[in-house]
Amino acid sequence: MATYKYALSTIILLSIVIHPATFGQEDSSQHQSALIAGSIVVDGHSLEYLRELTDGFGGRVSGSTAYQKAAQWAASQFRAAGISDVKLEPFTIPNGWARVSARARMLAPLDRQLQIQSYGWAPSTPPEGVTGDVVYVPHLFAEGRIKDHADKIKGKIILIDNDSFSQDEPFKDSRYMASKRLLKELGALAILVRGSTENNVTSSWDDTWGGMLEPLPIAEIGMEDGKLIQRLLESGAVKVEVQCDNKVSGPVDVNNVVAEIRGTEKPDEWILVGAHLDSWDQGTGAQDNGAGCAMVLEAARAIAQLKHAPRRSIRFALWGGEEQGMIGSSAYVRSHISEMGNCIAVLNTSSGAGRPQGWTIRGNTELTNAMAPLSQSLVGMGGDGLKEEVRFEDMSDWVSFFLNGVPALDLWTDMTHYWEYHHRPSDTFDKVNPHNLALGSAIVAVTAYRIAEQPQPISPHLDQTAIDGVLKRSNVYETIKDLIDEGVFK
Repeated sequence: MATYKYALSTIILLSIVIHPATFGQEDSSQHQSALIAGSIVVDGHSLEYLRELTDGFGGRVSGSTAYQKAAQWAASQFRAAGISDVKLEPFTIPNGWARVSARARMLAPLDRQLQIQSYGWAPSTPPEGVTGDVVYVPHLFAEGRIKDHADKIKGKIILIDNDSFSQDEPFKDSRYMASKRLLKELGALAILVRGSTENNVTSSWDDTWGGMLEPLPIAEIGMEDGKLIQRLLESGAVKVEVQCDNKVSGPVDVNNVVAEIRGTEKPDEWILVGAHLDSWDQGTGAQDNGAGCAMVLEAARAIAQLKHAPRRSIRFALWGGEEQGMIGSSAYVRSHISEMGNCIAVLNTSSGAGRPQGWTIRGNTELTNAMAPLSQSLVGMGGDGLKEEVRFEDMSDWVSFFLNGVPALDLWTDMTHYWEYHHRPSDTFDKVNPHNLALGSAIVAVTAYRIAEQPQPISPHLDQTAIDGVLKRSNVYETIKDLIDEGVFK
């Protein structure tokens, strides 16, 4: 029954997409769009790309052997699709990192194993681990209050949770890093961050930007174990031992993978279609972000097989270092800054393979208005929705482009179940719906092609005043400015 429903929905979809009369006009662009969509939905490769990437290479931490092999594989897939202009463009991260093992145990008042997982880019503890009483820090950014309790911090293991981050002003990464450095100066041994997922499931994270190392060993502790410690602290001391073994290297080169289909009429104007290739290592990075990579590869394949290239060039990019603060895409913008004026739009896909709904426009009303008629070509795929939004939680590889004025779009998907797998061991191939993945690939491909075919650029670039206005209206100006001041962007 499930197979029948999938086949039936595909036939219905193609009956809508392939007949240009549905759009109210029959032009070459619509005909080519129908060919692209049909190629992807009927006989596409997106699921095959995803399986090879996730099951073949596993988790792809930036700078790891798995990542570098995946980048070589991706370049070969672009070439196999018939694209000759394929490059590996390296950037350098200051430290390579890989987890080896992590363990923790409560020694008093109970003898109990604890569930932990090291944060990324955190140093190891001494080989024998560290042992100390736990101190809960409720006001992590209150530097004065932390200093007032310096005697309670030396030789202790620090516990923090979501309440520790609650502030009356916007979160600033610089304040968070300063607090952790202060804890180290005061003699703290390690930091445990209480998780927020039931059943003591731990996730993969890093708390620094740009591949910089943490000042202290830091690990996520399972939610239930963390709550137990907090309850026991109400009655007296809690002693734990923590051991984390991580491999840390010096500077490492990481490759972005970039392929270009040269435009026929305006080749120096280009659209960029991107997703991040790196992932965390507990799962195999299927939703985050193997699905996005499969969509980019599939869009490239479908457009490359057309008899005629689009009017403008289309670049397809798979980024490294997204999980460490969009390092790869930021490096690309910096190295290609002289070309940014000719970048017509950036299309990013990093929100998994939930049911696609359209596009999120990153703070550009003029772009939203211009996309409205184009999005009608996506009605048959359910991808005609448009929303205008900028949120700190949604920051991904569109950010550096947006901060340089480039019109930015993010694939809008149903993320109802995405957060169940995000950064967790369960982020694996079997969690991806093939039909949704194919539809997302088709929406990405058709949108890129239609923007490339527009007689005029889809929307003007934003100037600095307009960019600042978007960030202020979205209540993220101070947070983004802090990251710019820290050298994360631009």
